[in-house]
Amino acid sequence: MPAGEMGSDSPVWHNGPMPIEAFSPTSLRRALVIKLRHHGDVLLAAPVISTLKRVAPHCEVDALIYADTAPMLEAHPALAQLHLIDRNWKRQGLVRQAAAESTLISKLRARRYDLVVHLSVHMRGSWLVRLLRPRWSVAPRFRAGFWANSFTHLYPAQSDPQRHTVETNLDSLRALGMEPATADKRVIMVPGAMAEARVADLLARHGVTTRSFVHVHPASRWGFKCWPADRVAALCDALSATGSPIVLTSAPDPNEKALIAAVCAAQGKGAATCRQGGSTDTQRAPAPTIDLSGQLSLKELAALTAQAKLFVGADSAPMHIAAAMGTPVVAIFGPSGDREWGPWGEGHRVVASTTHPCRPCGLAGCNDSKVSACLTTLPVAQVLAACEELLAIQSPMPAKRVMVVRRDAVPVTDSSPLLGRSGGAAA
Repeated sequence: MPAGEMGSDSPVWHNGPMPIEAFSPTSLRRALVIKLRHHGDVLLAAPVISTLKRVAPHCEVDALIYADTAPMLEAHPALAQLHLIDRNWKRQGLVRQAAAESTLISKLRARRYDLVVHLSVHMRGSWLVRLLRPRWSVAPRFRAGFWANSFTHLYPAQSDPQRHTVETNLDSLRALGMEPATADKRVIMVPGAMAEARVADLLARHGVTTRSFVHVHPASRWGFKCWPADRVAALCDALSATGSPIVLTSAPDPNEKALIAAVCAAQGKGAATCRQGGSTDTQRAPAPTIDLSGQLSLKELAALTAQAKLFVGADSAPMHIAAAMGTPVVAIFGPSGDREWGPWGEGHRVVASTTHPCRPCGLAGCNDSKVSACLTTLPVAQVLAACEELLAIQSPMPAKRVMVVRRDAVPVTDSSPLLGRSGGAAA
């Protein structure tokens, strides 16, 4: 009996190496994609779901993720069911945790998956495959022994500093012989009608029209990824001096809200003199700055950024959300790798230091100090140049934007502005 046809009397636990048979997309009835990571990681796994559904349209594709990341995949058009793991289970005591885990396993086993695609090196994936016993399973090559023997197929790595995360995720399907099409690679997030309605109401109350404003999200849960507040304020002043309203957002986290408060406090202190070439618009009153920090859900954040004419922000989930919604992105990068984690799609810009050959170091600030010199010294003019370039080349936006898969991005420099698509590895 194939693993996907387990009867009620089948053993709960499979021991030993997984049996291997030739993979056949036409035999897929149900598949499970597992991504137990942070919000941005989960969103960048969406193309795996799209590809599976396109290659095997008769297959029901489910996903297993952490409960707090559910908004990233909810309502994905190719998703059949979304299974959730609450990070708080382990804080509720052993009895409640065991009950919750048992319920989840029962639901997953009832689905009788033919394929499990595990997109990280989380050990839960290896023992889940042993429990679920799909015909095929694939995961990153991580370690020999129990891990390697748990899966029928392995792909090279969970991450690659020279390869975008979207492509690395899709390597899981390439290992099975499924080649993604260009359309499959689009990152999809669906805000939903309720989120769109609330955002429309908020913008109307503030007198801001669609695609007239710049969405600035400078915060991250990791402070070492953030550009200093005074420089964010200087950028906002320079942009608002051109007549573009600024909408500031952050998560409800106190540290993130404190950064936005510091930005607001620093605005209006001569920052407009940082405009490229030293020019300022002294005849026009600055456009307003609207502080929505801590007020939006992730779905509402997506609905907001979809209406912006430009997004500016740190390496964070909101940056990936903006790119997914088709909004031009200026992404400010410090110690993290922009080739691996840059905004996905055409028409975006990555801005990073050109004077710190040590980046991307992957550390939590210089020597893990939580302070990144490559960010604290990044000039306002360099970020502003990227913003002005994207604003200048924008044509009137159609009612519905179309995402074109982006293959590359390089840091913007004052001496060599990006005037078109650059060469290089995927970012």
